[in-house]
Amino acid sequence: MGETEQRPTAGSRLGAQENAGISTLEHGQKPPLTPPGKLISIKIQMLDDTQETFEVPQRAPGKVLHDAVCNHLNLVEGDYFGLEFPDHKKMMVWLDLLKPVMKQIRRPKHVVVKFVVKFFPPDHAQLQEELTRYLFALQVKQDLAQGRLTCNDTSTALLISHIVQSEIGDFDETIDREHLAKNKYIPQQEALEDKIMEFHRKHTGQTPAESDFQLLEIARRLEMYGIRLHPAKDREGTKINLAVANTGILVFQGHTKINAFNWAKVRKLSFKRKRFLIKLRPDVNSSFQDTLEFLMASRDFCKSFWKICVEHHAFFRLFEEPKPKPKPVLFSRGSSFRFSGRTQKQVLDYVKEGGHKKVQFERKHSKIRSIRSLTAQPSEQHAEVPKQSSSFAYGDDSDAAAVQSCQQGKELKASTEDTGQHKSPSLKKSPKEGRKVDGAVVSAVEEEEEAATDRMQQNRPQSQQPSTAGSLTGSPHLSELSINSQGGPSVANMSLSPNLSPDAKQSSPLISPLLNDPSCIRTEEEEEVKKKRFPTEKAYFIAKEVATTERTYLKDLEVITSWFQSAVSKEDCMPETLKNLIFSNFEPLHKFHTGFLKEIEQRLALWEGRSNAHIKGGHQRIGDVMLKNIQGMKQLTIHLWKHNEILTELENGIKNSRKLETFCRDFELQKVCYLPLNTFLLRPLHRLMHYKQIMERLCKHYPPNHVDFRDSRAALAEITEMVAQLHGNMIKMENFQKLHELKKDLIGIDNLVIPGREFIRLGSLSKLSGKGLQQRMFFLFNDILLYTSRGLTASNQFKVHGHLPLYGMTIEDSEEEWGVPHCLTLRGQQQSIIVAASTRAEIDKWIEDIQMAIDLAEKSSDPVPELLASSPPDNKDPLSVSDCTSLPAGLISDQRPVSISCICWYRMQSLSFYDILQSDENQLSGNLLRKFKNSNGWQKLWVVFTNFCMFFYKSHQDNHPLASLPLLGYSLTIPSESENIHKDYVFKLHFKSHVYYFRAESEYTFERWMEVIRSATSSALRTRALSHREPHTY
Repeated sequence: MGETEQRPTAGSRLGAQENAGISTLEHGQKPPLTPPGKLISIKIQMLDDTQETFEVPQRAPGKVLHDAVCNHLNLVEGDYFGLEFPDHKKMMVWLDLLKPVMKQIRRPKHVVVKFVVKFFPPDHAQLQEELTRYLFALQVKQDLAQGRLTCNDTSTALLISHIVQSEIGDFDETIDREHLAKNKYIPQQEALEDKIMEFHRKHTGQTPAESDFQLLEIARRLEMYGIRLHPAKDREGTKINLAVANTGILVFQGHTKINAFNWAKVRKLSFKRKRFLIKLRPDVNSSFQDTLEFLMASRDFCKSFWKICVEHHAFFRLFEEPKPKPKPVLFSRGSSFRFSGRTQKQVLDYVKEGGHKKVQFERKHSKIRSIRSLTAQPSEQHAEVPKQSSSFAYGDDSDAAAVQSCQQGKELKASTEDTGQHKSPSLKKSPKEGRKVDGAVVSAVEEEEEAATDRMQQNRPQSQQPSTAGSLTGSPHLSELSINSQGGPSVANMSLSPNLSPDAKQSSPLISPLLNDPSCIRTEEEEEVKKKRFPTEKAYFIAKEVATTERTYLKDLEVITSWFQSAVSKEDCMPETLKNLIFSNFEPLHKFHTGFLKEIEQRLALWEGRSNAHIKGGHQRIGDVMLKNIQGMKQLTIHLWKHNEILTELENGIKNSRKLETFCRDFELQKVCYLPLNTFLLRPLHRLMHYKQIMERLCKHYPPNHVDFRDSRAALAEITEMVAQLHGNMIKMENFQKLHELKKDLIGIDNLVIPGREFIRLGSLSKLSGKGLQQRMFFLFNDILLYTSRGLTASNQFKVHGHLPLYGMTIEDSEEEWGVPHCLTLRGQQQSIIVAASTRAEIDKWIEDIQMAIDLAEKSSDPVPELLASSPPDNKDPLSVSDCTSLPAGLISDQRPVSISCICWYRMQSLSFYDILQSDENQLSGNLLRKFKNSNGWQKLWVVFTNFCMFFYKSHQDNHPLASLPLLGYSLTIPSESENIHKDYVFKLHFKSHVYYFRAESEYTFERWMEVIRSATSSALRTRALSHREPHTY
């Protein structure tokens, strides 16, 4: 027999593999022949409330109907959508793509099937087509009207305002009132009309595509976004609701989420009659039972929910469609149901690699013609989406012939209101249903229209949609990072797929551009496209750094103004005077910097040409915004001067009140408090140093004749003046905070914090004794040297063994005398000790600092107070001391603040006070792509560098980090050729066997990350900040 002619199918157009889409057989086998049979008419209700009728063979599987609808809409990302219909028991169920349509829809003439969103991705930036986002926006609009998407009045009004903007364009009060009177988006809309118009007024210039993006950006943050509640009861009989999302299974009481079971925690899902069972993976830290049981209304309800869970797990967690299990020879046990279709990763891969031609489609109510992928990548990067599909086949070649024979008799026609006819030759729309489609139907574009569109696109600068911090999907490459929090996505065994964030999308002016970095592995062509699309000048990336670090700064302020204040209000443990002192000085700062961040983001949006592109040229600068806001900061100096008093009064309150001490210790154990509490109180002063550094780099970059140079230089002068006024105060506060932090780390010592004492260095050295060299932790101050060992207490503090006053101390080189490398003898007036370091550089740093401290002690005539405790230390827990008995060399998932002393002990490192001051100045945050040594993909993360540590977040919006990586002891290098990292802007961090690769988005950001990380990993000698300086006074 000759070879059968291969015809393109709708399934192949949507990227499905030849048989994988519908086959339940092993690879290479073909399904049994399907007789053509007669055609049945199915009515489909679209998301814009129009109805279309399709005719399919009665034995055709559900996939044929689903593909026909996607074909009709020219919808490439159709896998996010599903067909929903009421079964014979009036229960809404999803159409099974593998089963014949006729077996599922028993009375098709009396049933209307709804085409709706089935899978809601964690980030709408993963939707790479404008048409897909438009349909998602219609789904949100529908959910609002039906009361399924519940939220407060402000969020509701904001959502509706974006819908109105996309439908009627810019604000006009008369038109707005008429439109809202005719269109009811929610029940009792009248009460919100003024607020809706107030928000709508702010959206001037926003295109329909931008409005859709904004709508989804707001909606995805709502707790009920994409949620369908399924009534159930728990074991105690309490009425609850179950739901499934991209992260796992959720439990609601009413409309309030009370629990979540992430996919990483779930070992098995099953049902038995009316009982829905969740078997969890063992977790010693969890109070849950191994198997959870929920009772649903009936077996059908239970099975339906189980199927939805199976499909969500497969779509979001698997890399490819699961293979069918072999059928048993004799007995069948359990359901044979499985997920059919492409997974999210396959969809993203296909859309990215396939490429699509820009195709016009019409929006219902909107007067503006919208172009799909308005500012997306050039068409050569996407496979063409055909305007007319060829003959459509499913299954075997005989099936293709059967469908073709139907086609020859009756040709399917889907009429549209304004754009003419769109053919789907394989399936037929019934002439009885003559309703026209107002929107979402793609039309053929005439050559003249395409030419006009091309001219419009040439006049419009291309921009990009923001991609928020990448979502996490299943991967075997993250075994080192395992966080299973019930409230958020689990990171255990998860990694960001290289394609989960689109490389190019149109952005809205109200969304920060800082998360645009693609998490995919870019090709050279894509790099060229990105260079053309994005600003590449250094000033742009300097401005971007202002915004990324400002976001982190605002989050740090919220730890005090929101989280700490909320916790304090619930506990009667802090005096009212202290409350007023703290919050009255931090709230004005938070309010001011919230507005500052908004201005920076709006300027960056204009700079990128994502909004009001016609005035882009006047906004490619940042000095004017910095000057205006730095001048505004000078009005807040009175609050900054109060920070010394705040820090002192809080420590006095903790000292005098055991209740307040316990409260602060418990607060520091919360995940949101990722640093010691006092560090957050110092953040406003640290931030001034950041502004000064940024403006210095900007002024150094600009030539004197640059339009932004004058404002930048004026801003630098203003911030330099502020820093000069507050710098001395900041150093005193930093020393005061460090002394109190060390006080918590040490036991067996009294009066560590006294006026005039200055911290100089801490670190691990070996002390020579009768038993040989033993590791000890040394703490050097301007008047005394302490040496300690790890205590055996539950809190693992350092136990003081002895102390040496520095007055009259001498340093002698003892390498030859004792035969120990890098060894020296410290001779005090009453005692001498012999210590050794691991390297020559390390011992040189100690010699320099000890000699400086001896010089300071010689100038001071004050006697050293008695330090060692006269009685054994009590067993009370210190304030915020981490259990570091087994500090890992790599990522740390424990979110409690890890003591710097602990890290230095385990990494055999030392830190000086100068290093700490430098760390305060060298803080940085932004998106990086991370790759493990033995993994292939890159994971996009929001990274914050501070306190000698990298903190990793899923996105900048997260309240607490997923994991941290202390960098003391790590080496910073560039990957070698043998490591096969053929990408730009990549740096490598390694310590022992732990290796991490990170990629930056530009040369400037790469250099900045190298600079700040080198400050935490380098061991070069430095000029000490405390040299020849007066002692601190309090």
